[in-house]
Amino acid sequence: MRELHFKDCFWNGDFTDTGGYDRIIQHLNNGKKTCKEIEDFMKARASIEEKYAKELLGLSKKMCGCNEMNTLKRSLDVFKLQTEHVSLSHLQLAQTMRDEAKKLEDFRERQKETRKKAEQQMDVLHKQRATQFKKTMESKKTYEQKCRDKEEAEQNMNRNASTSNAKQQEKLFARTNQAKMNAEVADRLYMQNVTALEKIREDWQKEHVKACEVFEKQEVERINTLRNMVWTHLNQLSQQCVTSDEEDIEHFVNLRRTGDKPPAPILYENFYSSQRVPVAPSATQIAPSITRRPLPNPTNTRGDLINSTALDPDRAYSVIQY
Repeated sequence: MRELHFKDCFWNGDFTDTGGYDRIIQHLNNGKKTCKEIEDFMKARASIEEKYAKELLGLSKKMCGCNEMNTLKRSLDVFKLQTEHVSLSHLQLAQTMRDEAKKLEDFRERQKETRKKAEQQMDVLHKQRATQFKKTMESKKTYEQKCRDKEEAEQNMNRNASTSNAKQQEKLFARTNQAKMNAEVADRLYMQNVTALEKIREDWQKEHVKACEVFEKQEVERINTLRNMVWTHLNQLSQQCVTSDEEDIEHFVNLRRTGDKPPAPILYENFYSSQRVPVAPSATQIAPSITRRPLPNPTNTRGDLINSTALDPDRAYSVIQY
């Protein structure tokens, strides 16, 4: 039994990176190309076999030693008859190859339809993930800027508390209060986007696992189908064929694997704390209980200022085993 599987070996630490998935798709594309090449090869050889068979059949009908008598004549008749039998066997081989090519074509079309459904679903989730990630990062940037604006307004109000008249202090206080409300609105929007992104991330991760299982199953079936076709025509079936299938899958995984861990969730980062808090922890991982600190109330008296924390080449082998 193989220990390496697509779903465990093609993750990327970067949330927006699809490199692992892209490598699987590229490998499947190469496999599809191989199927088409073998299908064309079988059709071409079938045509050659048919042409050869017809020429042999025509040759067997030609006059050969018609003036001979007795045993020599019988020998020449057998000679021509055997040529006719050889031509018929090649004609039968040509038809068998066409039948095998048709089976391979049908197999390729079935895999195409199954793969198309999985790829379409993954494409939708990739677009949703990229769009929501961009939206979340933009809202985070706005949130941090609004927090800096609020702090600047508070510091300006504190600096001018003793030198401003009542009307000026009232304007400074109103400006500071507005900056605080803007920061709170940006904070809520940022939190909502992080929550939405986490939901998309979970959906994408589940679908990635399903797609990997579908693609791996298809690859196993493809290798098995092609190898059986070759071995059938070479008439050398053996258990080594099955072992080689497993080796081929593991060889690809070892050569092209990108990682065994999915990307971590995008966490909410409070502007006033260095702690990162998961917005929607999954059932298997509960985040520690951390209370988000509220934004400080503006003040028009002197006091301590509020500080913010910125945040190998493929192994060659022959199809014919000896």
